[in-house]
Amino acid sequence: MKAFADLTVFVRAADAGSLSAAARALDISPAAASATIKRLEAELHTQLFVRSTRSLRLTLEGERFLAHAREALRAINDAEQALHGDQAQLRGQLQLSMPSDLGRSLILPWLDRFIAEHPHVQLRANLSDYFADVYRQPVDVALRYGPPPDSSLIALPLRPDNRRVLCASPQYLARHGAPEHPDRLVEHNCLRQMIRGEIHERWRLRRGEDDRTIRVQGDRVADDGHAVKQWALAGHGIAYKSWIDVSQEVLSGRLQVLCRDWRGEDAPLNLVCPDRRLLSPPVQRLREFLKQCCDELPAIPQ
Repeated sequence: MKAFADLTVFVRAADAGSLSAAARALDISPAAASATIKRLEAELHTQLFVRSTRSLRLTLEGERFLAHAREALRAINDAEQALHGDQAQLRGQLQLSMPSDLGRSLILPWLDRFIAEHPHVQLRANLSDYFADVYRQPVDVALRYGPPPDSSLIALPLRPDNRRVLCASPQYLARHGAPEHPDRLVEHNCLRQMIRGEIHERWRLRRGEDDRTIRVQGDRVADDGHAVKQWALAGHGIAYKSWIDVSQEVLSGRLQVLCRDWRGEDAPLNLVCPDRRLLSPPVQRLREFLKQCCDELPAIPQ
């Protein structure tokens, strides 16, 4: 389908910010990619890109058209999947945003298995602790902890019982001892993380009716959850991490959970998207796969 091919070139060029990069990805010549965009602009009677010798950026009209182009490509792909039924192989590009630590520790290895089962799916992974704008950025779905900041987004649960735990390495505990109560955290070096632009330094834990919020301090702050875990593994202090992020290290003995009779803040893991209509067959299959993987993770030790 000519229209499908033209829209594909347009979306790839918008995502890459380069016609030559889009051409390489689609195995066509840069001249062919340029001719496609010019033809599309002529048909739409509008300029989609502002071109220079070094960059390619969308015009305002191009940004508006991009959202519709993505939806059209998804609709065509969904129709193709429906036409061939369950026997059809999953195809298309899957664009997924995820937290850095979760992505490196678990999701990327899981995605390797997913791609091995569905070799015609092309993966584009964005690892960042900043919440992706699923309306404007080239992202199909995002994996995120907690409720989405925008109530209009759809959150599909993957691990609703996940929560934060206090943890530290045996080396740190051998030097400084383990806090017997959350109030003793003020005596320790606590490894803090920037979350949505603010330092997460008020750690909340509860035991029955006893609810404590401790303002912690330490010599290290990072805007990357993976960096915080690496500091904890190196023995630099106590971290307050999602159980999913540290479960493998706890099971191997590289980290130990502290104050086990206290419950950390809830951190349910969700798959977030702007509209259920955007749940293409690859996304739906991915959700089922990730839900199964999450269900197989160990429970939080009591």
